[in-house]
Amino acid sequence: MKRVDDFRLRFGNNEYVPIMVGGMGVDISTSELALETARLGGIGHISDAMVEDVSDRRFDTSFVKDKTKLYKFNINNSDKSVVQFDLERLAEAQRLHIGKTMEAKQGPGLIFVNCMEKLTMNGPRETLRTRLNAALDAGIDGITLSAGLHFGSFALMADHPRFREAKLGIIVSSVRALQIFLRKNAKLDRLPDFIIVEGPLAGGHLGFGMDWADYDLMTITKELLAYLKTENLDIPLIAAGGIFTGSDAVSFLEAGAAGVQVATRFTITNECGLPAKVKQEYIRATEDDIIVNGVSPTGYPMRMLKSTPAIGAGIRPGCESYGYLLDATGNCAYINSYNREVAAHPELKVVSVMDKTCLCTHMRNFNCWTCGHYTYRLKDTTHKKADGEYQLLTAEHVFKDYQFSVDNQIALPEKEG
Repeated sequence: MKRVDDFRLRFGNNEYVPIMVGGMGVDISTSELALETARLGGIGHISDAMVEDVSDRRFDTSFVKDKTKLYKFNINNSDKSVVQFDLERLAEAQRLHIGKTMEAKQGPGLIFVNCMEKLTMNGPRETLRTRLNAALDAGIDGITLSAGLHFGSFALMADHPRFREAKLGIIVSSVRALQIFLRKNAKLDRLPDFIIVEGPLAGGHLGFGMDWADYDLMTITKELLAYLKTENLDIPLIAAGGIFTGSDAVSFLEAGAAGVQVATRFTITNECGLPAKVKQEYIRATEDDIIVNGVSPTGYPMRMLKSTPAIGAGIRPGCESYGYLLDATGNCAYINSYNREVAAHPELKVVSVMDKTCLCTHMRNFNCWTCGHYTYRLKDTTHKKADGEYQLLTAEHVFKDYQFSVDNQIALPEKEG
């Protein structure tokens, strides 16, 4: 019976363990997690979601404080169009976060950064251009374009000297999405170096509607593999979403995928950026605790724990400090919902907003508990301790379990004394 270790993900003449750890923001996929993945020969992701806040926490910079001070006059104004990111400071934060990670890299693997198109930042094109090019400046091994269609994203990097050197990939959930992306970028004569096909059981934002349960990752993977073969495109395809064991991974590798992307099982590792108490919430979750809802201002369905504090919260929009989901005109669906509830309930000091949530503030405070479909199985991967808490794992343990396990087995860690 084959193991994941019997396969290799190839980029040119280089081979890697075909395990990619997904990019979870805000700083849930930490530098430490990505570095450990690369050390073990796989591909780790960091995320550039709210990178200025991440920089402030990690490197004692003051990007958020300074932005808040600059736009303090606008806090009580419902019109957020004036709130803009300083592109030079955004680039500085990006280069600092990514550059420090790359400086610390050891081992044969790679480190990629996950860049979401839906971080529109009141300047969708300009801010994305800055983020992408600063990532290349900082020496990132590769960029994964996520949370959006990214039809123009390659063009934003086309003049960078590393445009054809770095590994550039796209996340899609259908053949049609890939076809449109390739057609839109054909004039650049630059194919993606990899394609991640993300199925409906993934964590966080989904590339499907509320009919997500009608789709299946294996079916979509095979459709994409057939399309690539028909078009004579030799592009590695990475399967993602709901791959919980090494045997799950092998089934996709045997079907023709070049690798798998996994994330859920790494949320309860020491290297993951979630607070310890939130990791315990993930482990305790039952299948009934996991829901898909429409509270994200992005318009995408999102999978999370139904006990997540972000659901129904009514905090004032923090766009002057953050503002990562403001569109090109300074609008955000959460602002509209918040203002509606304030107008409807003027007597309340704190309102409840059920239909949308302020992702910036809640993700920054680890109060938006997005998760994968199989999060309820995490308790089967570790030990329950005498005090009722669950033992956390190391990223190395989880990585190697994926790499070497067979028969759908999950290796439990050595029990802590």
